[in-house]
Amino acid sequence: MNKHWKQTFDIVQKAEKKIIGLMSGTSLDGLDIALCTLKGHGRRTEARVERFKTVPYTAEWKAEVKAIFSRHDADLERVCLLNEQTAIVHADMILSTLNEWNLKPADIDLIASHGQTIFHAPRALHGYENYPNGTLQIGDGDHIAVKTGIITLSDFRQKHLAAGGEGAPLAVYGDYLVFSKKGENRIMLNIGGIANFTFLPGDEDSKRVFSSDVGPGNTLMDQYMQQYFSQHFDQDGAVAGRGESNQDLLTALLDHPFFSAGMPKTTGPELFNLAYLESAQHRSATSGLSHEDVMATLCHFSARAIADAVLRTNEKSISLFMSGGGMHNRLLVSMLKELLPDALFFTTADLGIDPDAKEALLFAILANETMSGEPQPFSAESGIPSVCMGKISLPF
Repeated sequence: MNKHWKQTFDIVQKAEKKIIGLMSGTSLDGLDIALCTLKGHGRRTEARVERFKTVPYTAEWKAEVKAIFSRHDADLERVCLLNEQTAIVHADMILSTLNEWNLKPADIDLIASHGQTIFHAPRALHGYENYPNGTLQIGDGDHIAVKTGIITLSDFRQKHLAAGGEGAPLAVYGDYLVFSKKGENRIMLNIGGIANFTFLPGDEDSKRVFSSDVGPGNTLMDQYMQQYFSQHFDQDGAVAGRGESNQDLLTALLDHPFFSAGMPKTTGPELFNLAYLESAQHRSATSGLSHEDVMATLCHFSARAIADAVLRTNEKSISLFMSGGGMHNRLLVSMLKELLPDALFFTTADLGIDPDAKEALLFAILANETMSGEPQPFSAESGIPSVCMGKISLPF
């Protein structure tokens, strides 16, 4: 037997696995690296984050990726080259971090790599009748496996598409396995570039579980801050806090079929970008607003999109657990609490998981399920295909 397939077979049967989960989001802050211990599988999964680090990207690397990110006119040669180069950059970051943690590649069973999304194209966005849902992540798994010497699972979203899903959100699989609690209705809210949540009913009925994007989290605020304030994001909502939300602009921003469409649904910066804001300002005759007032309105926009979606669950008693960069925006969180007065607010730290590490952990859980688990019995109506995901790359 090929030695790497034997190694894979041995890993499948391990009672406990050491898996590195990787996440690089649309904010392009850096690569999240979570060293996770996974025991069991399915509803018996026990997950623990042993070490976590975000390795920041250089300004030069961010510019490289932004040159092809969510662009209809992206240069195909650059896309091709960055698919390979992203993997090499990520592999170097993994090796450097392992060395910092006094670990060797041989100490790690698997890498679970999300890659870097550069375009997300569900039918609802692309509008081409004869084409399927689509999404594209760069960062080739074979390069990571060969350079690190660690078996790598990657390209998780493609199986989701092939089985009829939209390729996102994938958090529902790990959320259901690890965070469900009998007797408590939970919402696992991730406020990244795009905000999404998983609804976990207290009766633990998998057929009632669903996960959905709900609209912009940080993406529009971040884009506006970068354009007009030369800052990557609005620290603590300080800039937005100096302005006043404009109702006419807010109404125009919320006037899009995405918000009235049923859940689950997905979206991305392909829709929610500065061109979307410019159109809303034109329609609402608010182009003369101060930058601070625009930021206040964009913050209110994100809060309304999230709160309106939570209210559509029609559950009176909800415990809401936050993760993602947006949970650090104090103004955004205060708006959410005002809009959702009956919800109890927590972060995943209250469940023993670093909120910043949660997404990387979820991909480690997906890899564990692919190696040792079985598809969970979600309902077709929920938009959650009952599949295991991730392509396996061997290090030779």
